[in-house]
Amino acid sequence: MAMWYVNKLFVQAQVEALSAKGFLVRSSGGVVRIEKYGCGAELRKEPHGKYQMTIIPSIMAQGQFTRLWDAGYQKFLLTNEGHKVPIRVNQLADLRRFNEELRTALGVPTYYNEAIGSTCHYSVYDRVKGRTGDIPDETVGAHEEAKH
Repeated sequence: MAMWYVNKLFVQAQVEALSAKGFLVRSSGGVVRIEKYGCGAELRKEPHGKYQMTIIPSIMAQGQFTRLWDAGYQKFLLTNEGHKVPIRVNQLADLRRFNEELRTALGVPTYYNEAIGSTCHYSVYDRVKGRTGDIPDETVGAHEEAKH
């Protein structure tokens, strides 16, 4: 599932213009991290000099990108360590706003199915016993965070 057309390439001028549009832009070794509203995305410079999106707009947790997962009964953030964290409505609103502003800034069109709500990295919630998704956490490799 693609929330962005990841194969679209961006020129240096488009990337440089993001700071003037209110985004925090950090670049190091050809990797550009773009952040705003507690969300982020990543672009990488290709050998031919243009940039390609390598991490689509995501909610950030402790400075790390997360993946959005719709488990049917609840949406969660999945961390790189496999922890699942229930998402809050304001985080979804921030992700939507970040996504829309970044698309506009980079000149990427928004299509109907993307504009009507959040699209998730994973949508696994089949409840038929024995089919993929019948135990959502196992399907995406998630586990509860340890309580301290």
